[in-house]
Amino acid sequence: MTVITVTAPAGRLTGEQRRRLARTLTDAVLVPEIGRFVEAARVGFQVHFVEPPPDMMAIGGVLLSDSGADAMHVDVAVMEADWTPDVRAEVITRVLAAMAEACGLEQAPPGWWVNFRVIEEGSWGSRGGVLSILDLLDSGVFSAERAEAIRKKLL
Repeated sequence: MTVITVTAPAGRLTGEQRRRLARTLTDAVLVPEIGRFVEAARVGFQVHFVEPPPDMMAIGGVLLSDSGADAMHVDVAVMEADWTPDVRAEVITRVLAAMAEACGLEQAPPGWWVNFRVIEEGSWGSRGGVLSILDLLDSGVFSAERAEAIRKKLL
């Protein structure tokens, strides 16, 4: 289960860009998380868009409404698993690339940031209770290699 929250100043993203990002950001995390693309796994991903007015965001102590700077923040919250530095870097790179592509840019500007947060085992709730990634490993969604790596890390 993964929640991706995109915070951008109101009006920065069009409806079409949000539609595209809902899919491409899901894929940017889904593939590294489960080890392959599986359409059925999409249900375990949510993308939230938060769009405060430009006078509610600042870079360097200056409101965006005053500076015109381009700032966005993406928070990726994932269940504890085998998140090696290489896999985290892949996710962050894929997220920034998806953001840039949706906005018609060759690369993400320096005011766009990504946080990668791991929610530790036993700290994620769904379906009326606590959910464990271990419960999901036998669902057939994870690649065998990814499932084994997660089991080794958590057991």
